[in-house]
Amino acid sequence: MVKGANVGLAALSEDVGSVMVSLGWSSPTGEGDADVSVLLLTADGKVRSDADFYFYNNPVAADGSVQLLGKTPTSDGNEDRITFDLTAIPADVEQVVVAASRYNGARFGDLDDVRVTLADGSGEGLLRFSIEDAGAVGALLFGEFYRRAGDWKFRAIGQGYESGLAGLAQDYGVDVDDDAEEAEAAEVTGAAVAEDVPPEETPSEAVAASVATDAGPEAKTEVEAVGTAVPLVAVPAPGPVPVVEQIVSESVEAPAKSVPRPRTAKKKVTLPKVAKKSLAENDSWRAARLFPVSALKSDRDRETRATSVLLSVMAQVPEFGRRLTAGFGAPAGRMEMFTEVSLPKGDTPRRPDGVIRVERAGKLWTALVETKTNGNSLKPDQVQAYTEIAARRGYEAVITLSNDVELDGSPLVDVKTDGRRKHKVALRHLSWADVAHQAQMLIRHEGVGNAAHAWLLQELLHYLQHENSGCHGFQNMGPAWVPVRNGIDDETLCQGDRRAVEVVESWERLVRQVCLRLGGELGQKVLPVQRAKRGTDPRVRRAALADQLCLAGRLDSELRIEGTPGILALSADLRTGKLRTSIEIDVPEQGYPLTWAKRLVRQLSDAPADLHVETLLDGQVGGPRGTLERLRPEPGDILPKNNAEITGFRLSLFRSMGNTRGSAESGFIRSVDEAVDRFHDHVVVHLDRPGSTRR
Repeated sequence: MVKGANVGLAALSEDVGSVMVSLGWSSPTGEGDADVSVLLLTADGKVRSDADFYFYNNPVAADGSVQLLGKTPTSDGNEDRITFDLTAIPADVEQVVVAASRYNGARFGDLDDVRVTLADGSGEGLLRFSIEDAGAVGALLFGEFYRRAGDWKFRAIGQGYESGLAGLAQDYGVDVDDDAEEAEAAEVTGAAVAEDVPPEETPSEAVAASVATDAGPEAKTEVEAVGTAVPLVAVPAPGPVPVVEQIVSESVEAPAKSVPRPRTAKKKVTLPKVAKKSLAENDSWRAARLFPVSALKSDRDRETRATSVLLSVMAQVPEFGRRLTAGFGAPAGRMEMFTEVSLPKGDTPRRPDGVIRVERAGKLWTALVETKTNGNSLKPDQVQAYTEIAARRGYEAVITLSNDVELDGSPLVDVKTDGRRKHKVALRHLSWADVAHQAQMLIRHEGVGNAAHAWLLQELLHYLQHENSGCHGFQNMGPAWVPVRNGIDDETLCQGDRRAVEVVESWERLVRQVCLRLGGELGQKVLPVQRAKRGTDPRVRRAALADQLCLAGRLDSELRIEGTPGILALSADLRTGKLRTSIEIDVPEQGYPLTWAKRLVRQLSDAPADLHVETLLDGQVGGPRGTLERLRPEPGDILPKNNAEITGFRLSLFRSMGNTRGSAESGFIRSVDEAVDRFHDHVVVHLDRPGSTRR
């Protein structure tokens, strides 16, 4: 679409009762980020109350009409996704505004490929709007849904606020905390909207005027079909409706008085990180568990038990069940789960591992579930049969669960669809690592409605993490791993070898799983950084990385951990058998080099002695370097002798990949997990947080 254009949703698809909006951008440095928000507006362009403002601390509407799903990795960065159940939007709401805001003084003009895409309930892409002129704004209106003659339409806006989140919220009638108003009054009052709107006209007024003239022809509307399926993203659990008590102006310079982020009105239940002391007489006693695993003897037993355990907990813990099903396009409603259901197909009935049914307003949403455990792969013929059954019976989705991780542009199962059928079935995938991540986020960090729900999730997490469950996530680098390592050793691996691409895909799956695990433990966003050029096909990008692997014998990746001062780089050198974890940090804007060096050594007082420290010099390669053990008595040794300008420091740890060449988790994959954990726990956590005061 082009800026200002609008289109009726019914003209794009028959399945627009539930839609998914994706907000995306990329950054040259890999560090760009923003928080999404949604506002429900009445005919006067204002919210009915603060509860109509959905953001990071109020992510889910009680009626399921709005659900912020959070971030998910894509081929060139990540996207924030939001599901809308347009049939559940209250009748007195006329507009639904979709926006995002940056923080710590960052602007949208610093980002590349700022865009919004829309997909229908089956995951089929409907339109795309690229914002080419975001400018120096801290908050940006991407687009809006609005009612016209009983139907919903979408308008591409692409306008912003220099005053950031606070200006956006105030303009639409959200109450702002007095302290925030006082601190930002000079910038919020009379702030002009970016470029296309005159200073005396706010975005809401401009949009209202545009709606008033909407009766004109729509021949100029340009719709770009993207046609890509939207993969599963977990959604935060519904709970008590939060009250917006304080608004941060995340897009302006930090005021002298710090303004906290909005907080929820009611504290939810989380479990303590440290368990109470056991009353067992000795360590051989084992606590009784709700979901025992000792009787599991076969893969079929594991699949049946895992499916039943997961679906039963989803049904009993609404926060958890809704979190997993929202990304599939399921509405908010009464949820029931079934296992071992027999469905007719030809002469032989099919028995999917499970069925999920959600009822809302007398309508049913149904998904078939196919489960694999213990590293077993999904069978294309099974998934194909379930997709055909779902299409014939009018079901909405087929959900696959396995230890594997799905990648953009590389589906785990290729399913043929009958174009003659009007009813579309969405094929979604969920890894067991995703399930464990969402359970841990709820019970350790975000909270659930009551202690019983927290206990049920804890039992589920214990079951999934037990070695007998078979639900361990990605654990096998694949059959190409050993031949590729051998080919690198004896220099016989050639560019274009398909096995190198398979190793690159396995590496990407492993890195995504590391992000899920670390994010669940920290309660923070941890995402892989992609630096591909805009519009790069994921398969082309992986082929280029495979050629690089053949030439350099190295696998590289980057992780962005929320609240850390830089990007965590991870490198696996298959020639030397070494893993390298590193981070680059900038020097303060003021002060002296010797002061910087001394401060850095003090911060790293508990870091490993073999930590490598390298000074980064402006326009030069190869600054002074040394181990922390050598620098502790003499921090000045890390400074250049020619007084060259220092831009930062690179901190690195090295470790062996492991002794085995097999594809088992006990070798390479475990080494990667341990390397990332050691570097984060002993190095990264001791560094200054972004924006922290330096003394």
